[in-house]
Amino acid sequence: MDLNEPTEPRTTVHKVSIVIPVYNEEKTIRELVTLVVNAALPAGLTREIVCVNDCSTDRTGAQLDALPALFPDVEIRILHQPENRGKGAALRTGFKIASGDVVIVQDADLEYDPADYMKLVRPIAEDRADVVYGSRFIGEPHRVLYFWHTVGNKVLTTFSNMFTNLNLTDMEVCYKVFRKSVLDRVELKCDRFGFEPEITAKIARMRPRLRIFEVGVAYYGRSYEEGKKITWKDGVKAFITIVRFGWFQ
Repeated sequence: MDLNEPTEPRTTVHKVSIVIPVYNEEKTIRELVTLVVNAALPAGLTREIVCVNDCSTDRTGAQLDALPALFPDVEIRILHQPENRGKGAALRTGFKIASGDVVIVQDADLEYDPADYMKLVRPIAEDRADVVYGSRFIGEPHRVLYFWHTVGNKVLTTFSNMFTNLNLTDMEVCYKVFRKSVLDRVELKCDRFGFEPEITAKIARMRPRLRIFEVGVAYYGRSYEEGKKITWKDGVKAFITIVRFGWFQ
């Protein structure tokens, strides 16, 4: 096969959808959306922001409902899940209504900087990639926090790579960017943090083979005192998810 031959049906990129799953982030969501609104994109691209409230128990819902009036010149769509189901379920809801040619996954907790959108979107906008992953481990600034979290992330990434035959450095990263046509071909099942290994396994198996890129992104991790939610239990579940979708789909 000619490696320069297109392998995924292409469409010209006009619009980017930023999908934000949100759960109990009343302290950060307005600042985060402000950063998303002001983030630079490749020339000529418009943006749509899709916020999915995963049945928050604090004032997150009210904060979200106020956003369209705060940013009247930006297309902002707010959805409220009727029950708490997790990040994966919230993303499925957001992906269904996203109308952009490109979709960015954005967490609501300020650990990742929307200033990185330019380099995340550019490989797709220039028709060099179908999927772009960020990576916290290839040279960009990051907050120094938990040693064992870093070890766990690298072990999970290596284990995932063994099943997918990809050479990613950060499978668990939040920043994943897809052509919408790719997402439309994927049936996602995991409701919670299993989204990360599940989507990785499924895009790795797609045929024709996708062009997957990785770029370094900044990371400003939170401590548990500051609201970090993921725990070692989610790491165990990620191992199970890797095996589940690596072998059985």
